[in-house]
Amino acid sequence: MAKKPSRLPEFLEVVYTAEHWTLLERLRGKAVYLIETLAKFNIEAITHGSIARGDVNEKSDVDVFIPNPPSSFLVETALERAGISVDRRLIVQATPAYAMKAYVEIGERTSVSFPLMKMRNVEREFYKFGGEITLKDLKAGVRVAGVDKRLMLIEPTPKGHRESGIVGREEHVAKLLNISVETVLDRVHALLRRDEVGRTGVFLERELAEGETFEMALKKLAKENPAVRRRLKTV
Repeated sequence: MAKKPSRLPEFLEVVYTAEHWTLLERLRGKAVYLIETLAKFNIEAITHGSIARGDVNEKSDVDVFIPNPPSSFLVETALERAGISVDRRLIVQATPAYAMKAYVEIGERTSVSFPLMKMRNVEREFYKFGGEITLKDLKAGVRVAGVDKRLMLIEPTPKGHRESGIVGREEHVAKLLNISVETVLDRVHALLRRDEVGRTGVFLERELAEGETFEMALKKLAKENPAVRRRLKTV
């Protein structure tokens, strides 16, 4: 069951168990390996979400994101050369206004993703909203603040984290995370709406065929779908 967003500015200190720290180290190790694999091909990537914040659980995703990717061929070549097998390749678009993204699934709850078109500022800041971290900081054991799907601000502490609700505190959160208030309000609206109407799904999801590149699939989608063509022309 998905965690429900909190509308109250609750404050809670959470202390991690030894098992929690072990899980965090294991998941971060997977992220480090993937980011290092891409770095060998001069592809700079980050990881984000609970892995960056520290509040992981057994269902946490390891999603490595490439903000400014080269061709998809180079990304897939980097993974192939490292012997990393790919389970599925998907193009996903959350809403008609959002950038389409490529997802390369390489195991359960593990993926490499990147935009297939220029992202708007609010889309790029989505990752900072949830907390994002670089390879250097991953290796140094750094954890960063970010907001989870309950709309709780997670602030790392030496023993775990401190969490508090963000509804009504959007400006404070924006300053803390160094992002725009627009981004915070956008995410609050989206998560509260999902809580009210249930999971809304995505606007578009297409799995690539064997031998088909992301660029080929995007060209086909643009030819078939006017909404895709419009998004390709806008920022």
